[in-house]
Amino acid sequence: MATKARTPSPRDVVVVDAVRTPFLKSNGGFKGLMSWELGREAIKGLMAKTGLDPRAVDVVAMGTVVQDPRTSNLAREAMLGAGLPNTTPAFTTTLACISANVAITTVADQIALGRVDVAVAGGAESFSDPPIRLSKNLRQALVKLQKARGPQDYLTVLSTLAPHDLAPDVPSAAEFSTGLTMGASCERFAKRVGVSRRDSDEFAVRSHVLADRAWKEGRYADEVCGVEIAPAFDVITTDDGPRGDSTMASVAALKPAFDRDFGLLTAASSSFLTDGGSAVLLMGRHKAEQLGYTARSIIREVVYAAGDPLEELLAGPALTIPMILHKSGLTAKDIGVWEIHEAFAAQLVANLKLLDDQRFLKERCGYDGVIGEIPLDQVNAWGGSLSLGHPFGATGGRLVATATRRMAVTGARYAIVTGCAAGGQGSAILLENPAA
Repeated sequence: MATKARTPSPRDVVVVDAVRTPFLKSNGGFKGLMSWELGREAIKGLMAKTGLDPRAVDVVAMGTVVQDPRTSNLAREAMLGAGLPNTTPAFTTTLACISANVAITTVADQIALGRVDVAVAGGAESFSDPPIRLSKNLRQALVKLQKARGPQDYLTVLSTLAPHDLAPDVPSAAEFSTGLTMGASCERFAKRVGVSRRDSDEFAVRSHVLADRAWKEGRYADEVCGVEIAPAFDVITTDDGPRGDSTMASVAALKPAFDRDFGLLTAASSSFLTDGGSAVLLMGRHKAEQLGYTARSIIREVVYAAGDPLEELLAGPALTIPMILHKSGLTAKDIGVWEIHEAFAAQLVANLKLLDDQRFLKERCGYDGVIGEIPLDQVNAWGGSLSLGHPFGATGGRLVATATRRMAVTGARYAIVTGCAAGGQGSAILLENPAA
């Protein structure tokens, strides 16, 4: 359908720029850094790149998932570490894999309402050093020991402990509500929708090849900031996940990772544990013009949705894309750039299948139109989470940054950023290219 031109508004929320750290496999180059430090590096990179006076930032928001109790408000620690004034408020959000999306859209709402003019939003995650707790019984015993007044009290408390209470309480990758890991849930989802092992492997190879090509073509040179690592202060400047030598033969030889007998998912077709941070600079259009900055993209519409954690855990894109198209009066043909989070190759293929399923669109989304098949060459053309990496709290910042840059390169007018999240949730963000 033909799209109507929108009249620019001073309250338009614009993406001025975005920066992320390299995304590295956990226990790799960033293993000595905490999550807040990765957020700090992203904010430092953003401020250095844009030259923005730190005093101009009205608020900072960052997403994270595996929170360290010592830095529960990661955004505050990251912005202070990056040198922003201590008078700037900061808050942290968490919504699984779309935590940064929440941070970005929350401050975008504040800008649109006129509450603030300039905001930094993104996220950070480290899986190299996740917080591992003591068992519940041991934690309770330690609290009681603080009140002990003598040897007899100590012995009484310690006598309540069994040997298994001394084992660490390691965070589980399983969904709290269903008890299933995300991989097991994806196996259920993909098989129900009709995704084959070949479909999954083909998309995984595609992601790695495209990410490797994009790096070689310099697509990420403007997006990724270098990070110095002590004590040698070597500078890391690139992601370490993309495997440009991936082939169908090499991927097909891998054994299933979750369902050992009949599974579709392998190490190659599943996103890996990743460390990294991202930061996006957002302003009201009028403020950006006043400060001499050019809008790279405009946030036009945002939706969030949720479904059954058992059957729709990874269906976030299929639930939110019909909603955002309906709210914006657009069709899929109007969208030239799609950035869809790749939790698993089979998950993304399954979502694309559902978006071409008229019965699903009608019964589950109340969408009367036909979205149709989305051209694959418009989806994650520079690679995705499978290859670039997926630091849970930071991925949304990468998706917004890459979608914005892809619109500039292709001349596309609209982009949709979308992803799934634990708990059966999802989000979609509509971006407009002001130069198109």
